[in-house]
Amino acid sequence: MFTVYVLYSEKFNKIYIGFTSDLEKRLISHNELGKKGWTIKFRPWNVIHTEKFESKKEAMDREKYLKTGILLHKLF
Repeated sequence: MFTVYVLYSEKFNKIYIGFTSDLEKRLISHNELGKKGWTIKFRPWNVIHTEKFESKKEAMDREKYLKTGILLHKLF
């Protein structure tokens, strides 16, 4: 099972979209453990949306689609 997720940084008014097979561990990485990458600059992050998929490909396709920005205004 894979989860596509949308994170929001209220402090910086930023959105991040990703996918993972373990949302709990991934959120800890975004908020605490990560030492490099875009998300470390905008902590803390809160999960504001999730979608579940059976396959990695489905999750990757959905993440890519959401990152185009076409649906962001409809989700929120």
